[in-house]
Amino acid sequence: MINIRLFYYFLITSVLTLITPYFIRITNAHPLAPSLLEITEVTPRYAEIKWKTPINTVPGNEMLPQLPPQCAHTRELGIKTIGTALVRRLGMYCDSPLVESTIGVSGIGDSKANVILRIFLLDGRKLNTVLTADNSSFVIPERESSLYAAWSYLKLGFEHILGGVDHLLFILGLMLIVSDGRQLLFTITAFTIGHSITLSLAVLGFVNIPQAPVEALIAFSILILAIELTRGRTSQTLMRRFPWAMALGFGLLHGLGFAGALSEVGLPDNEIPLSLLFFNIGIEVGQLLFISVILALRALINLFIFPLPVRSVLLFSYIVGSLSAFWFFERMSRIFENIK
Repeated sequence: MINIRLFYYFLITSVLTLITPYFIRITNAHPLAPSLLEITEVTPRYAEIKWKTPINTVPGNEMLPQLPPQCAHTRELGIKTIGTALVRRLGMYCDSPLVESTIGVSGIGDSKANVILRIFLLDGRKLNTVLTADNSSFVIPERESSLYAAWSYLKLGFEHILGGVDHLLFILGLMLIVSDGRQLLFTITAFTIGHSITLSLAVLGFVNIPQAPVEALIAFSILILAIELTRGRTSQTLMRRFPWAMALGFGLLHGLGFAGALSEVGLPDNEIPLSLLFFNIGIEVGQLLFISVILALRALINLFIFPLPVRSVLLFSYIVGSLSAFWFFERMSRIFENIK
């Protein structure tokens, strides 16, 4: 017998595939991939630049590195395409060392994506920060403080979780499956423990799994959760009886996704534990903010408008199931393209 729920997901996914060029813009699970500006100081008067930007960008927008005034002379070292990114390399000649110079990028506000700035100095320091529309430049300090590094990675983790629609939908699905406040606390805590474990193991090099299949499995985990939501609260499946165990297992998977984002930035050699800790704290702060907003909205709706009907959960499950199925097949198609 054909499972009507699975049949629905395959049907709606086929329709969405036909309108992929438009649909992918509004259903992308993550914001546009960040660009990377990497500067390596070779001598006190010469540095090499790596400028990596996504091939698919917002139409009409062009981000450009803003180099220090004393580094006006550059030469082209090469340009090539790597995967979905365009990588340009430059040689930069400076009249003085880079310390206390200002590095920036113009056009971030229109690009809908941040820029990861990575600087390697002659004194052995590795500086990492994230340039945003509100903070599009960075002054290279004589010595980077631990507090600044911690704050940079906390912001990165916070922005990543709030920009990852797939992760947020999974959390929302957990909140709909678990109605009891105490059980919800245990379930969210289990999810946090799960993704904290694999995030740490992957970033520290103990676990190395390609990112593409991880992202596809994350989408599949949301699909499984959506199907479970269609069964109703009276269902006595293992997910309903032990939601914390399900959250822990899927949390391990989502942690590998978080690690993929952090691997793009890297960790400063002298601040690895601190940066990893605050990146994870940033994720938790964003996660708690999202949960608080959802709980507040639900309370306001029930108090001032009208209680949401039970069937609204079924509508949510179909919408999320359709999106997650689309993400799964779209991500799997990328894997097969790379195999070819």
